[in-house]
Amino acid sequence: MGARAAASAEEAVQGADVVVLAVPSTAIADVCDEIRRHVEQTVVIDPSNPMEPDPALILEARLSVAEEVAILLPDARVVKAFNTVLGARLTDPVVHGVRLDGFYAGDDPEAKALVAGLVAAMGFRPLDVGDLRSARSLEHMAYLNISLNARNGWPWSSGWKLLGDTGEDDPPAV
Repeated sequence: MGARAAASAEEAVQGADVVVLAVPSTAIADVCDEIRRHVEQTVVIDPSNPMEPDPALILEARLSVAEEVAILLPDARVVKAFNTVLGARLTDPVVHGVRLDGFYAGDDPEAKALVAGLVAAMGFRPLDVGDLRSARSLEHMAYLNISLNARNGWPWSSGWKLLGDTGEDDPPAV
């Protein structure tokens, strides 16, 4: 792909069509300060999840991390995506023959369409969950999956799939 390491976040985003803020949520504000002037009208994907020692800080938060990113980067086109996917599933989005869902949320229809294409290209079924406020629900879904894996000693390979009459175009699992 021609990827290479950059010396700084600012250098990494210069000229980028899409930016993925793949940093801990505690670093988001500093990274946004560094890149702000380089991401005007750029699609910025927030895959992060808030991780706090006190679950109440996550479950009772008034804003999602993605909504905070949108405040910090007011001229960027922010979309929440990939945060409900555990790392082991990013390159293997099929569990027992079932393609997992890739949820995303945002306010910019063109940015969301681009992200839906990335989600599909990675092998997930893209599901638009709504505007950026819906990112709060996605962060709660991620918290639930992370908590279940940690509490039960699971192998960190679970994923989400909405079942039922969803208009799914996948053939039934064998």
